[in-house]
Amino acid sequence: MVQAKLRRVRFACPDGPLVQPAMSDAPAIILFDGVCNFCNGVVRFVHARDPRGRLRFAALQSDAARRLCAAIGHALPAESDPDTIVVIVGDHAFERSDAALEIARRLRFPWPLLGVFRVLPRALRDPLYRFVARNRYAWFGRSDTCMMPTPELRARFVE
Repeated sequence: MVQAKLRRVRFACPDGPLVQPAMSDAPAIILFDGVCNFCNGVVRFVHARDPRGRLRFAALQSDAARRLCAAIGHALPAESDPDTIVVIVGDHAFERSDAALEIARRLRFPWPLLGVFRVLPRALRDPLYRFVARNRYAWFGRSDTCMMPTPELRARFVE
């Protein structure tokens, strides 16, 4: 009997690999604009769709975000008007549309299906992300302070 050798096939797109097996199960930390009402809504949305608690959170304006970014050598977005969400997985940081797709990939079905958009180069994905980011305060408003999470959500925040 002849045994066939199975080999891993790694699919790639112009901006990098579609599948990153080493990071697929690593915990992820979402750094978000803590005074943005839209961003706060995204955090609540993600929390409700991540029952296993694989995603954690920190406001970009927090000391925790500064420490996390410094630890991996990633430049923290401007505190006064952050223009991106950041997702940290291991020693890698995802920004803009890559971050949004990384979040979707880690949620329960059907959200991981959005990963098909990784086949599009960032140059096509990021302009839409930037458009929403540029208009989020006008569309959804801005708070003077970071949100006050529920105790259950608070347990998922990185201090």
